[in-house]
Amino acid sequence: MSTRSEVRMWIAQRATAAVLALAVIVHIATVVYAVRGGLSGVEIIERVQGNVGWLLFYIVFVFAAAIHAPLGLRTVLTEMTRLRGITLGVMLGLLGLMIAVLGWRAAFILFAYGDT
Repeated sequence: MSTRSEVRMWIAQRATAAVLALAVIVHIATVVYAVRGGLSGVEIIERVQGNVGWLLFYIVFVFAAAIHAPLGLRTVLTEMTRLRGITLGVMLGLLGLMIAVLGWRAAFILFAYGDT
């Protein structure tokens, strides 16, 4: 792999880590605040449904995770296995795609909850 590709992946890993750090803090703080306020899971979902702001938040959250996780796993697998090249790239590309599809599906279902 070229040095340029390695640098781009390093930057993407760090940038998505920053996004995820903020997103995780917001997510956990919001859930703790809601639960301490006496809301149940169903009540939280009812308040979030149809809110474009929360939908966009979770779209960005999932996008960052779908990039960050495969890049981190790539580093681990490269150090601990013989996986390299196209095989590793395809495997991790599929993992990123799966994270994105499943995460975005969950976000859109949450957004549209109750509209079915």
